[in-house]
Amino acid sequence: MTSRQHRRRVRVWFGEHVIAQYVAEAPLAARYEQAMRRRFAGLRVTNDLLGPQDGTDI
Repeated sequence: MTSRQHRRRVRVWFGEHVIAQYVAEAPLAARYEQAMRRRFAGLRVTNDLLGPQDGTDI
């Protein structure tokens, strides 16, 4: 497995619109996710595993 397979994408959503996005290794993504959940308590925050082809245009 390459490190790309362990990368995660964290997104903050305002309705159906992504207002913030962050791609990083799992521990950093988890830290960012928690920070965004505190800052944007009323918004949806997702933390998804990136596939091998995802995130190439970021």
